[in-house]
Amino acid sequence: MRSSLATKFKIGLLIIASAFVVAMLIHSRRLTDQLLARERQVVDLYAKSYEYISSERSGSGDLSFLFDEVLLTVDFPVILTDPENNPIYSKNLNDSLLAPAERLAFDRRMLAEMDRTNRPIKIALHDTLVLNYVHYGESELVAQLRWLPYWELALAAVFILVAYIGFSYIKRSEQSGIWVGMAKETAHQLGTPLSSLMGWLERMKDHAEGNPALAETTREMQQDVERLNKVAARFSKIGSTPILKEESLTEVIQGVIRYIAKRIPRSRSIELVIETAGDFRASINRELFEWVIENLMKNALDAMEGPTGRIAFTIQQQGKRTTIDVTDSGKGIDPKLHKEVFRPGYSTKKRGWGLGLSLSRRIIENYHRGRLYVKQSAPGSGTTFRIRLEQKPHTGQRGSRGTAIVPKVDRAEGGDATKAERQM
Repeated sequence: MRSSLATKFKIGLLIIASAFVVAMLIHSRRLTDQLLARERQVVDLYAKSYEYISSERSGSGDLSFLFDEVLLTVDFPVILTDPENNPIYSKNLNDSLLAPAERLAFDRRMLAEMDRTNRPIKIALHDTLVLNYVHYGESELVAQLRWLPYWELALAAVFILVAYIGFSYIKRSEQSGIWVGMAKETAHQLGTPLSSLMGWLERMKDHAEGNPALAETTREMQQDVERLNKVAARFSKIGSTPILKEESLTEVIQGVIRYIAKRIPRSRSIELVIETAGDFRASINRELFEWVIENLMKNALDAMEGPTGRIAFTIQQQGKRTTIDVTDSGKGIDPKLHKEVFRPGYSTKKRGWGLGLSLSRRIIENYHRGRLYVKQSAPGSGTTFRIRLEQKPHTGQRGSRGTAIVPKVDRAEGGDATKAERQM
């Protein structure tokens, strides 16, 4: 709900900013058109004056005073030509320092540019005999006004971009603060009852001698308490700088597979395999990386709605890059939702908070300086998530593709956790 409101707010800001930009463009264009119209009126006035005087004086005499007096305040370039468009007089062309031949060539180039911008004004005697043409260009003010809308558009775009980046940064910072606060509080709340449980377990061990049932119960409780300790340790690392150590990726993934295999219902037959043989090593934080693999596997199990399925891991190392592909045979994800699945709160399940994939991406990208993304997925064709770590690979045995390290875990045929662990 909050994400939807934030999206609507961003869209609203974009619409308002776009409306301002359009209004500024229209207003600037109107001002430019008005200035161009006034400049044409001045030139037209000059042409009519020239035409009138020429008709009164039969086209003879020095009429340059029209440039000196009538067009005294004109700040745009003007050229007077004869009927064959040969320059006779010019103003505001900055050609006074040129030689006569160079000035003529320069004036002709300016004529061509002026005629492309403004239609020349004809000076005719009794509307029949063409005496001259007046060519004029744009003033510096009009030229600046022509570029003004583009500058306004650029500034508005920069403003929108900065505002969007700032808003997104603030939002991410708030989300990060919520993540860290929730994780730290969870770890703190788990610590007290765990300490108490560990004390009670020690007392139960003292009374478990000679009682096999109690001893078995104590061992199972010990495993669960250790698991809770690991969960608390994971949460306590959120918001802190984790220590990265060289670890065997194969061993870490095998450990998570063993943990997940014990919790798959007996009614399901799920194949869990590492398709790449060998020992691949990288600098990771073991607890946090296990959490990522666990979340991806749980997500894959939820995506497989039938009693059978398959989750396969493929590990590759090339240069500084290590990739781990997690492929399932689930229902797949629509390509339009490949990025949406990592948004906090997004979930297609009735249960859960929709935080697993978002947390996993945060662990990989923020703490391991890598990437987690949907490599390939489509409805009905399963999903492949890719973890990419950019770091120097450690020495170790390179694997070859096609060897299954972890065989099929078949719960439907009565396979138990102990048997599955022995196989691995």
